[in-house]
Amino acid sequence: MKTILKKLITPIVQPIWFADLMFATIRIVCGIALSVSFGSDKFGVPWTAESQNLNLFEVSAWFPEDVAQYGGIFAIAPVFFAWMGAFSEAVGGIFLAIGLKTRVASFLIMCTMLVAIFCQKINGPLWNMLPAMSFLWVSIYNLFLGSGRFGLDYLISKNLK
Repeated sequence: MKTILKKLITPIVQPIWFADLMFATIRIVCGIALSVSFGSDKFGVPWTAESQNLNLFEVSAWFPEDVAQYGGIFAIAPVFFAWMGAFSEAVGGIFLAIGLKTRVASFLIMCTMLVAIFCQKINGPLWNMLPAMSFLWVSIYNLFLGSGRFGLDYLISKNLK
């Protein structure tokens, strides 16, 4: 089990620290933006204008309705998929920003962005797809690279050796 955990969290460290710094900057900015600007809108967090009367752990009413319109498996359990999408954006964005469980968070974000692109944004203009596509690309390279040397995964993996 420790071997699997070690392989999952040990990041690929770039030969030049500046490259890790650039990757970390993109990871941190995208993680914060995903969590604050996109994920939090789907929960009833206090700083969003439309959700001030909702419980913190309650998914906003509009989001399950939006998910149900995707059809297929999403129409069967829209609240579950809405909650998972909101969770992967809000919590996954925070984990991505701090570099904790980076590959797991990146996988969840990648799945969420693929659903957003192909179920929600595909019939609209390309401009509307750009945020989801940007988060998708960032999650893909973080899925392979991990957090780099500027993340909590790096510190944890050093202690596992």
